[in-house]
Amino acid sequence: MGWFWADQKITSKHIGGTAAAAPSGCPVMQQSPSPQPSECPVMQGDNERINPLNNMPELAASRQPGQKMDLPIDRTISSIPKSPDSNEFWEYPSPQQMYNAMVRKGKISSTGEVAEDAVESMVQVHNFLNEGCWQEVLEWERPHTDESHVQPKLLKFMGKPGVLSPRARWMHLCGLLFPSHFSQELPFDRHDWIVLRGERKAEQQPPTFREIRYVLDFYGGPDDENGMPTFHVDVRPALDNLDNAKDRMTRFLHRMISGPSSSSTTP
Repeated sequence: MGWFWADQKITSKHIGGTAAAAPSGCPVMQQSPSPQPSECPVMQGDNERINPLNNMPELAASRQPGQKMDLPIDRTISSIPKSPDSNEFWEYPSPQQMYNAMVRKGKISSTGEVAEDAVESMVQVHNFLNEGCWQEVLEWERPHTDESHVQPKLLKFMGKPGVLSPRARWMHLCGLLFPSHFSQELPFDRHDWIVLRGERKAEQQPPTFREIRYVLDFYGGPDDENGMPTFHVDVRPALDNLDNAKDRMTRFLHRMISGPSSSSTTP
């Protein structure tokens, strides 16, 4: 699953406990650094220019030969800030860009998996999930933001659909050993997001930014009451340092005391 498409200008995006209902088909776009089987539509070509911010090919927004419908080419601006050196925000792919990506992978054809008239809905779900994941990142970052008064930013991201996180492996093992208590399902995709955490040594000084890696595992959920598929995304800081380990332990203890929060949302 891929998230954002970035313009080629470089100036230096579990929804925690949330199940999001979505139209069938992949809601987001693949950013794998090498061709791999995936439910998502984009595969990187060998001779294409790759944007280093998201490891995705720079696809044109022009209409495809044989395309029956006119799809919007406007891109929606997300709520997720980019570089600390600018006031820019990440942009989501337009429906035409997503369509072009799926054509590349054979997802749209007379015998393809996705109908042309479903693309706009898929883009809406793609954007909805990204916004939810960013809100979960902001919750993790809140103690640090309250201290520094500097809002975090998303520097870059990488899709890793074929790489299981340690937690995903552990949860799968628990499902095999204790099937009545844990799910055996493996995530169908994974992302690593590099978040810039603001820090201040003194209130009058400009902030510095520290790179914090987040791991996002994407799971398919049961169909909702209307028969639509749902998705569950597990978001947490990677265990790269003691601060991240402390944050995860603090969140775990808080949930043990107050109980896990759970909600259901639809785009």
